[in-house]
Amino acid sequence: MNSIRTRTRRTALVAATATAAFLLAACGGGSGDDGGSAHEGPHGSASASADAGSTLGNETGEKAHNAQDVAFAQGMIPHHRQALEMARLAPDRSASAEVEDLAARIEKAQDPEITTMTGWLTAWGEDVPQPAASNASPGATEPMLGMDHSGHSGMPGMMDGQDMAELEKASGRAFDTMFLAMMVEHHEGAVEMAGTEQAEGRYAPARALADDIVTAQNAEITEMNKLLGKQ
Repeated sequence: MNSIRTRTRRTALVAATATAAFLLAACGGGSGDDGGSAHEGPHGSASASADAGSTLGNETGEKAHNAQDVAFAQGMIPHHRQALEMARLAPDRSASAEVEDLAARIEKAQDPEITTMTGWLTAWGEDVPQPAASNASPGATEPMLGMDHSGHSGMPGMMDGQDMAELEKASGRAFDTMFLAMMVEHHEGAVEMAGTEQAEGRYAPARALADDIVTAQNAEITEMNKLLGKQ
C-alpha cells in the first residue's frame, strides 16, 4: 500500500511540474555551487571523526557502538547504493546541467560514506549488506544497474524495481523531473533514518555522519524543490 501511495504521489508531482520543468533549462549554475559546499565540508569531517572514534575504541577496549549504530550502517549502505545507481543514470539521460551537477555531488559524497560504513561493520564483526545483483562480483560494494530492490523496499524513501526501471527508460526533461521527484523522496528517507541514529546511536563517528547526512541532504532537498518549481 505504501508503494502504491508513493507512486501515486510521484505521478501527481510529475504531472504538476510538467510546466515547471522548463525551470531546469532556465536556471543558472548558482545552485550547484551552493550544494557543493553543503556536501563536501561536513562529509570530510565525518571521515576524520570516524578514524578518531575507531582509535579511541581500540585503545580503551570499550564497546563504542550499540545495536542502533549497526542498524544505521546496515540500512544506510543499500540506501546510499540506490542513490548512486540513480545518480549514475544522469550523465547519459539528463537535459539539465544542474541535475547532472547534483548527481555528481551525490556520488562524490555518498560513495566514500559507503566505504566508511562498510569499515565499521567489518571492524564490529557484523554483516555487510551486499548488492543483490546477478552480475555483482563476490564482496562487491558498488551499486549495479538492474539490482534487486525488493529486499529493501520497506526502507524510508527507497524506490522499488518498477520505479528504477521507469527512471532508467526516461530521458531529457522527463528524466530530470522524475529524477528530482524521486531523489527528494529518497533524501527524505535518508534524513529520517539519520534522525533515528542521532537520537539512539552511541558510536560518535556514526552519529557525526548522521548529522552530516541531515545537513547535506536537507540542503539538497531545498535545491531540488527549487528546480522543480516548488519554492
